[in-house]
Amino acid sequence: MKLPWNKIKLKILITFITLVIFAIYLVIFVIYFEYIIRNNPSFNNFIATQTKETEIQLKKLPLEETPIQKNSFSESFSTPYILEETGAMFDSTNEDWWVNSGAFLYSENEIGRTLFGELATGSEWQIKYQDATEATASETDGGYYPQNIFRLITRSKWKDFKQEAFYNIHKYNLSTDFYRKASNAILLFSRYQDSDNLYYTGLRVDGSVVVKKKYQKKYYTMASEKILAGVYHIDTNPNLIPINQWIGIRNEVKTINTDQVEIKVFINMDRANEDWKEIITVIDDGKSFGGDAILTAGYAGIRTDFMDVKFDNYFVG
Repeated sequence: MKLPWNKIKLKILITFITLVIFAIYLVIFVIYFEYIIRNNPSFNNFIATQTKETEIQLKKLPLEETPIQKNSFSESFSTPYILEETGAMFDSTNEDWWVNSGAFLYSENEIGRTLFGELATGSEWQIKYQDATEATASETDGGYYPQNIFRLITRSKWKDFKQEAFYNIHKYNLSTDFYRKASNAILLFSRYQDSDNLYYTGLRVDGSVVVKKKYQKKYYTMASEKILAGVYHIDTNPNLIPINQWIGIRNEVKTINTDQVEIKVFINMDRANEDWKEIITVIDDGKSFGGDAILTAGYAGIRTDFMDVKFDNYFVG
């Protein structure tokens, strides 16, 4: 028995109205959900944290399946290139260097350097750093200055060695971030196992030469010696390191007595005369600085904090 045409039209109308109501509810749900995301900071921070943690985990993967073996390595930046940051060392397009943080390393005019000045709004790395964790976005001033946390690591491993580089600070970036402070420095990495276990040596903006150990995520100051005149103040005198002057940092690292590490630091404030002065000798005895000495070979490299910096005459071997 066929339904009357009027009843068929009624059923079609009811079905249509039901679909319209469903669509309206769906639109309301989407709008509400988007509102919650945009206006709930804890939710946004959670998403950002998960994203950044994924990036961090990538950088803690085995850095090289087979680390490059060399007797020595020197870099005079005689070949022009631009090396871009990658999440993992084995993705680096340069056989000697990995830009772990800071977006770019530039080699030009026989000088290496960090990014100078700010990135363009909406550029790839400005967005990446802006959208990272709240802390990373703050350290890089909204992603505009990724060079504030510049980390350049060798792809070759070293155990007992001498390492040196010359630094020339073009500009100290007066960020309002919490981590712009007296401990900012021009530094060398040594026996880098990963980002949580390594040695640092260098010259701080408060005028002190320093040796630090990072062991299981915690920093330990092994030795410090003030060599530059002046009194540091975060606002009125935020950097005692001379600007636009070449400064050499050298360290010598070796294992002694099978279970201890001796570290020496030299500074050269007069590049033209090769005037290296030994400032610090300190021993990690495996007890005094958080735990065991770092005895295995590790990566080397360069770190700078909140600066636009030039580099030259890097050597390790």
